[in-house]
Amino acid sequence: MSQTKATLRLRAKEARALLSPQEIAAYSATIEEKLLGLLDGFTTVMIYVSKTPEAETMGLIAALNRRGVQVVVPIIERDTCSLRLSYLPDPSVLVPSTFNVPEPIGHELPARPGDVEAVVIPMLAFDAEGNRLGYGAGYYDRFLHRYPNPKKIGIAFSCQQAERIPADENDVKMDYVITEKEIIRYNGRGV
Repeated sequence: MSQTKATLRLRAKEARALLSPQEIAAYSATIEEKLLGLLDGFTTVMIYVSKTPEAETMGLIAALNRRGVQVVVPIIERDTCSLRLSYLPDPSVLVPSTFNVPEPIGHELPARPGDVEAVVIPMLAFDAEGNRLGYGAGYYDRFLHRYPNPKKIGIAFSCQQAERIPADENDVKMDYVITEKEIIRYNGRGV
């Protein structure tokens, strides 16, 4: 990991940590509203299950389930540094798992990655070119290299935007980034 990426991760975490729980809830609700509009018409959507202090996704998951959308969540495979997928019709089965991420352990309904039309991805930081900085383990980049067809939608708070994120051939650019302030579409890659 480059020192620059480590520094950017630290800055983004510090900026996000300055947000109050009320701001996180309000900004997350605005992001959810924007996402619901963007995801209109999709039938199978993969969404990360948020943990504090990330942009909250439980409301989005519930709203998509109510719409009849097939919600898919990733399960972290630490041994293989990969993601396996499970449908999530009932968020009450989620339990803290790897990295304290809520996952449907013991209640998995295997999903095929090829069925996923859009992926909502957590970000620690992003830039004006659609580059994303995650937590550093590369789970999503590996998944998106293997399954490049879904729309890639990163969500974060506007305070997490960086001037420039160094990217290499392993980093996958977003089609969209959604913050509480805007929907950013990159290079015509979006819908």
